Amino acid sequence: MHFSFPDLGAVLGARHQEGHPLVIAFHGHGGRMASSSARMNLQALWPRAIVVYPQGRDTPSVVDPGGTGPGWQHKAGDQGDRDLELFDAIVATMKQSYGVDERQIYATGHSNGAVFSLLLWARRAPIVAAIGEVAGRLHPSETLTSPRPLVAVAGRRDPVARFAVQRRTIELAKAVNGSAAGLPCGRHCTLFPSAGGRAPVKALVHPGGHEYPSWASAEIVAFFKSHRQP
Repeated sequence: MHFSFPDLGAVLGARHQEGHPLVIAFHGHGGRMASSSARMNLQALWPRAIVVYPQGRDTPSVVDPGGTGPGWQHKAGDQGDRDLELFDAIVATMKQSYGVDERQIYATGHSNGAVFSLLLWARRAPIVAAIGEVAGRLHPSETLTSPRPLVAVAGRRDPVARFAVQRRTIELAKAVNGSAAGLPCGRHCTLFPSAGGRAPVKALVHPGGHEYPSWASAEIVAFFKSHRQP
């Protein structure tokens, strides 16, 4: 089968060893893999992990209906599912070429990259151990059926992904994960435990907008380290 997808981008982290976590990090609409790797810097926070920053192709969006900037599909069927196929290809390649722990495969992203990460939860739940999303939301045509740990970073004054929309995604995640009442877990932080502790929802709601906060990556890495596939 012929695949048409963006370049894999930079593969950063430990190689040629067994049992390493795999983190795939998606930039926002109009973003670039190089700037995302510098801003997210997940590889420095988790040196043992293999971290992949893919490069998106030009993609239509609400803010770019002409599709002049690179990004990711929002729902299943968009762009011929090229980005879901890209994810599958990345996972297959990393498993074949590097020592990947199949129980520790994670997706994270900002803005459009967060939307795609949530789509991976909806469409690739058997593969993904946990999701870390910043300023994203699940497309309304998609649904979540399998519990998965989620860490969500949201800005109350986000002018692009309105906080009310982000909050609906968090509430949907809590429902499918069977979340209990929230517990304070630090500044801007509420933890919603799940039965058995396997699929909590951690919400970090800050007073800002659509930015990628400087502290977000550390929170996401710490969360991923604590959760793997059963």
